[in-house]
Amino acid sequence: MVSTSPSPPIAMAQHAPLSHRQHRAPLAKVLASEKSLYPSMNAIKTPKKAKMQKVAPIRAQIGDHSEWIPLRASKHSRQTVNPIRRVTDSLSVEPNPNKTPIQLNLGDPTLTGCLPPSESVVAALREAIDSHRFDGYGPAIGTQSAREAIAEHFSCSEAPISANDVVLASGCSHALEMAIVAIADPGHNILVPRPGFPLYSTLCQPNGIKTRQYRLKMEEDGLIDLQHLESLIDDRTRAIVVNNPSNPTGIVFPREHLEQILKLAQKYKLPIIADEIYGDLTYAEGAKFHPLATLSPRVPIITCDGIGKRYLVPGWRLGWLIMHNRFGVLSDVKAGIVSLSQKIVGPCALIQGALPRILRDTPQSFFDNTKALLAKNSEIVYDILCQVPGLKPLRPQGAMYMMVGFDEEMYGDETGFLQRLIAEESVYCLPGSAFSLPNWFRLVLAFPEETTREACERIAAFCTRHMRPCRKQLALWGSQPDEEDGGGSEGAERTAAEESTSGEEEEDGQRQSERSAE
Repeated sequence: MVSTSPSPPIAMAQHAPLSHRQHRAPLAKVLASEKSLYPSMNAIKTPKKAKMQKVAPIRAQIGDHSEWIPLRASKHSRQTVNPIRRVTDSLSVEPNPNKTPIQLNLGDPTLTGCLPPSESVVAALREAIDSHRFDGYGPAIGTQSAREAIAEHFSCSEAPISANDVVLASGCSHALEMAIVAIADPGHNILVPRPGFPLYSTLCQPNGIKTRQYRLKMEEDGLIDLQHLESLIDDRTRAIVVNNPSNPTGIVFPREHLEQILKLAQKYKLPIIADEIYGDLTYAEGAKFHPLATLSPRVPIITCDGIGKRYLVPGWRLGWLIMHNRFGVLSDVKAGIVSLSQKIVGPCALIQGALPRILRDTPQSFFDNTKALLAKNSEIVYDILCQVPGLKPLRPQGAMYMMVGFDEEMYGDETGFLQRLIAEESVYCLPGSAFSLPNWFRLVLAFPEETTREACERIAAFCTRHMRPCRKQLALWGSQPDEEDGGGSEGAERTAAEESTSGEEEEDGQRQSERSAE
């Protein structure tokens, strides 16, 4: 008969620390030693040796390196490609060691320290840390207090919301991912802007979702080409992504334009994913941000937002989705978003704990100071670069970027142009091809004014050295382009300063640039 005295907790041996489990004795020896300590263990039979020995051949095979076959990454991971990485890799050029690098390519407002977060934001986080109320796990969709704070901050009579309409995310990018994946299946398509945030395609492609790019009228005002957008819609289209204010253009869509977009969405019964991470970050005279959900009571809208850009804490990684569930159209999608949120068991609890105070206590003066710097820098960049022949800056109205077009006939291809700009002037810009817009580049405006001015003066000097008169200019000057070199004489292509440099060094630099481009 088996003893009825309490048995030792044998199962605990299976959950020992890893270091113990890696060096544990064979089970038979463990059981034998425990029998001497606990009489009740005598009722447990020791496994037969024959069964233990069957494991040996398997271990021998595992230990034989010739049996291992290299694993290939999953199809999902191989299809996850961010275009920015591919483009920036092509610009791996050593900067001029005699000039301080100026990285106008990185959309991080914290890089230079000229735009620190508000002290009220930092104090809110300190309070959350000291309270020790946010050290553990929270609900996957976000804490009740954080969701209530968002609902209170953004709800209005035109678009009322409650905490039940809010799901928190690890940054706005994560919010976009949940919205896209919850709304579309493989084979469906989503309409996205061109130029536009490249992450849209990064999120869609590995999930088998196609992106169709509608044009922004870059040669005019940067607004959406609505006729082109409408031409892309078919029975597989699931949603329209609208980014306002725009990254990378900095254009803020006027109310009338947004209403036209909503009319198209209503006509084709398409929900809108509104990427409004730069909402209210507007500074141009006459420009005003209109939350898309406030302009229509009929079109279902998922608003994606966060604290990263407006509150200048992108590394804190807290975003959210607000579901404006008109006519119950998004009810099932909302359930899907809730399910997707459970993959990471919610964003950082500490930042959620600080969020109510961040939204409530950050003074308007903080936002005004940020916008004043961006406005001043946009004026500096525009005033300098619009004077350079062959450059065409698009004046922004919001966000923290400016797009600048350049004449390929005058300056060569995009990659070579930006490579030489780094090599000679140590100024980094992000190629327009990262946003599906070749022969443009993006500048970040979140730098001290003096740094912004110096960067633009370097760009202007660089363009002066490398400018080649295009056929249109030569016609105006009464000259004809040389048929062999495609435009202008050697003297027109080179300044006296260039000719005084070592021709040998120039050829070496050109060869290095060409190798990098390859």
